[in-house]
Amino acid sequence: MKILTVKNLKKYYETGENRVKALDGINLSIEKGEFLAIVGTSGSGKSTLLNMLGGLDNPTEGEVVIDGQDISGLTRDELTILRRRKIGFVFQNYNLLPLLNVYENIVLPMKLDGRMPDEMAVDEILALLHLEEKKYAMPTQLSGGQQQRVALARALFGKPTIVLADEPTGNLDSRTSQDVLGLMKVSAEKLGQTIVMITHNEEIAQLADRIIRLEDGHIVRGGEEHA
Repeated sequence: MKILTVKNLKKYYETGENRVKALDGINLSIEKGEFLAIVGTSGSGKSTLLNMLGGLDNPTEGEVVIDGQDISGLTRDELTILRRRKIGFVFQNYNLLPLLNVYENIVLPMKLDGRMPDEMAVDEILALLHLEEKKYAMPTQLSGGQQQRVALARALFGKPTIVLADEPTGNLDSRTSQDVLGLMKVSAEKLGQTIVMITHNEEIAQLADRIIRLEDGHIVRGGEEHA
């Protein structure tokens, strides 16, 4: 079952008299439960594509369809609701709120959506990510790897359909990177989630089910064409 489909996606930026084609006709389908890695050099369009998939930016042309819904026609408020309920984000810089403890950071998106967190589910995901003893710790009391696991727990906890990870191991050492990505993959498999990760690290990308490579706004490997 296809959970995310991109059709003829284009994103152009006008800079003076020049037109920068950040994405230039991307076609891509992602299956439910798939772990997809997007690789490419700086400026290849990786982050732009991830922003489009998460509804954080609007395309110049084309469609992004999530779970059967074309998100390009949604209002800002509708996109906000969709992101809260169907998309989890993991960023390189963790983006934890420093005045909230681990538990409060994890449940914040759900509370913002007006839902009450399941306390047992919180404990389960903390155990899955080996954070049981850090439940009430503040971000400043955590190592980089622990902070990234908290960010991952926050992304996974609301059971979103898709998890979008932007260089999630960029600030971590090799061993911690392998641990975090392994936990991400196991967690998503248990929760039936789809992961789309961008990375510059070819070794990390090998953990994915499929790798696509972007160059100059085009998919040059691992994609598929749509009629």
